[in-house]
This record gives sequence, structure tokens and C-alpha cells, in this order.
Amino acid sequence: MASLSTSESDAALAAVSPQDLAQRLGRAIQFQTISYEDPAQFDHDAFTGLHQYLEAAFPGVHAALTRETVGRYSLLYTWQGQDPALPPVVMLGHLDVVPIEPGTEGEWACPPFGGLVDGGFVWGRGALDMKSAVLGVLEAAEALLATGFCPRRSVLFAFGEDEEVGGWNGAVQLVALLRARGIQPEYVLDEGLTISEGIVPIVRRPVAMIGIAEKGLRSLELSVEVSGGHSSMPPRETAIGILSTAIARLERHQMPLRLGGPALQTMARLAGEMPPAMRLIVANRRLFGPLLTRMLASAPSGAATVRTTTAPTIFQAGVKENVLASRARAVVNFRLLPGDTFASLIDHVRRTVSDPRVRVVETGAFRSDPSPVSDTVSLGFQTIERAIVQVYPGVAVAPGLVLVASDSRHYAQQGCPCYRFSPLWMRPEDLSRIHGVNERIGVDHYARAVQFYTQLIRASA
Repeated sequence: MASLSTSESDAALAAVSPQDLAQRLGRAIQFQTISYEDPAQFDHDAFTGLHQYLEAAFPGVHAALTRETVGRYSLLYTWQGQDPALPPVVMLGHLDVVPIEPGTEGEWACPPFGGLVDGGFVWGRGALDMKSAVLGVLEAAEALLATGFCPRRSVLFAFGEDEEVGGWNGAVQLVALLRARGIQPEYVLDEGLTISEGIVPIVRRPVAMIGIAEKGLRSLELSVEVSGGHSSMPPRETAIGILSTAIARLERHQMPLRLGGPALQTMARLAGEMPPAMRLIVANRRLFGPLLTRMLASAPSGAATVRTTTAPTIFQAGVKENVLASRARAVVNFRLLPGDTFASLIDHVRRTVSDPRVRVVETGAFRSDPSPVSDTVSLGFQTIERAIVQVYPGVAVAPGLVLVASDSRHYAQQGCPCYRFSPLWMRPEDLSRIHGVNERIGVDHYARAVQFYTQLIRASA
């Protein structure tokens, strides 16, 4: 990656060294603001400590912006603009992180909550997801305030406390507060797609993807109850066999492929970066649409952009090796493509299973419908794209579909134009670090991310 340029946004950061930025991020990582599935494990002191640290680390922000605590530990910063008639920009983040998987502690090169700066990286849980974004926008605001910058348009920073477990105490409360105040944002920026190097097939240049929609999320429980008994006299079909057949049918007969919406926009935008043969196929997609769709579906990452995916994640049955299970249970996780609905999903599952002995019910705390698709000719998309090009010259930019759920879905449900982009420079080997072992961010890459947020705030406001 090229060295930092001398753009206008760099001038605001001239007095801030990448090492100083890294050290402050590392200190924030040390607060173990973990979202557990069990609310009883919630560490209130960790969130209180992080709040206090942010106030001490960013004195300019806390002197010039209004900070409110929303819900329990979510934060809303308001940077009042000069023109109250202009709708504000809302930049999202979340303070919580996922726990460390038990048994993997010894696999970390540096302690997972040490926040160490070592070997050119900041190490620890939250370095990528997503204390680097929370600290990044605060660093940008602090630097801009130091130059005397005053926005015409108000800028809001909304940091939730529980994105990793659904956002019900964080994003939901923040959205309700904004709605009660009659605030309709110009656009919302949340975490999402990244800058990919060597990840997007057949495109040689690094690609910055801006998420314009995200898939929905539903889980269904399939269960079978029959008479049990001794394994020496099994019936022709057992609970485990019946349920296994149902799961196998769902995997073999998935919801139909459909090339459209964000996936089609991605291909159209990146066509110029592709080899001549692929450019021809994309340019003539009315003729070659089925071929293009099958090509995308040949890899799991591509298939997820053109269909609602089916993923069995839990299978439970049996208590002893010589006892027939009287009950078998499985959970199947579905990520819904924009255009599909929960009603169409249920209909597909029941028709595919086609067995009245298999009971199908919704389960799980996480559920959301596919988001609306945000416009690519809007002020929000074009401003984000322009900031990317200015800070990351030589990078191709394209709209895309986010496969996972984020806090932005709560804002999208209120009609807010939502875009999902994280200024993280990712290579194939980095993908497993998010929620995995050895999460880290490069010191120089983090400095560039702060530069991006600085430029974006300047341009948006």
C-alpha cells in the first residue's frame, strides 16, 4: 500500500503519529467489553471504564460535542452543524466485542485483550471489529477540531453496546431516540464490506466494496418425535433418520439462484476491471445471465450473493448408544437475499421437506428481514466513494451486498439510507481474524483508516 498522501485531510493529522494512534487504540482494546449470550456475564465495569477512557483520550471531542448515554452503555455524540436545515450524517460503531473461544487462548501471538502494538500491528479483540472504527472517527473529529473545523451539517456518532447480540439495548434505543427527536439522517454509515486485496476473483486491483444492502437472518428449528425403544429392534425409520433426510433435502434443493440487486450492480461496476471475456459476459448479461449466475454460484462466497443460503448449524439427538432417540432436533440458519421474505422461506422449507412428521418453527434471538437497497447515486454513496478514492488511490470501488447482520438494519427499518463500509485493508489470510484468533490491524492501515474518516467527515459536513 502506498504511503500517506499530503491531501487536505492529512494536514489535520500532521501532528498525530501512527504510533500514537495505535497506542490509543490498543488502550481501548484492553477494556473487555464482551457481549455474552448469557446476560449475567455482562461486565458493567468494562463499559464504564471504556467510557471514562474515551473522555480522557479525546478532550477536544468531549469539550465541543454533546455526549449522551443511551440505554445502559451506548453513546451518542452530536457535533452541531451551522445549518440546522441540513439533515445530519450518522456514523455508527459498537463498543462491544465477541468473547475469545475457550481453548484458543494459547494460539494468540499476543494476549487477546493486551492491546499490544508489536511488529507493526495493534493486536487484540476489537482491533478489526470494531473499536478501530469507534476510535477512528473520534480521532478524526479530534484532529479536525484542532484545526478549527466547524461542520455545516451536523454529524452524529452513535456507538451501540450490544451489536454482537442483536443491538436491542443499543441500536434499537438509539434509533428510537433519533426518531423521537424527528431526526432523519442524510445517510448512515456502518461497518460492513472492506478493501479486499486478492479476494475478489478475476479483479487484479484491490476493491473497496460499499454495502448498499444486507441479507436477512432467520433460523428454523426442525424436530421429529417418535416412539423410542431398544436399538436391537429399530423401526424402518428412526427420528434421526427422518430428520437427516429432511436436512439432506434442504441442502440438495436450496432456494433458487437470482442475479439482481446488489450482486448485479457489483458485476456491472467491476466489469471494466475484468478480463475481456468476462467483460463481454457482463455487458451482455441479458443473454449470458444464467451463465454468469452459475459462475458466481460456483464458490460459497459468490453463491451467497445470488441466493438465500441454507446452513444446518445444530443437530441434537440420542442419549445412549443402544437407545433409540425419541426426539431429534436440528437448527438451520438462513440468510435471506433481498427480495425473499420469511413467508417465502417457510413455504420453501415445508414444500422441500414434504414430511408432516417434521415440525418446523422459528427459533433464535437473531432475526431480521433483508434490508432495503440504498441508492448508489445518492449524496451518501458518492461522498463515501469519493473519500475512498482520495485516501486509497488506485483502488476500484463498487457497491455490494453484506452477508451478515449489523446495527444498520435497525436504522434501515426506519427508512434511513444506509451504507456499510469499513476502511480495513484485508487480504485472504486476514478474513479468519474477524471473530477469530489473532485479530489485529496494521499500524499504517489504521492511520489510513483515520485519514479516511477525517476526509469523509470533512466532505459530508
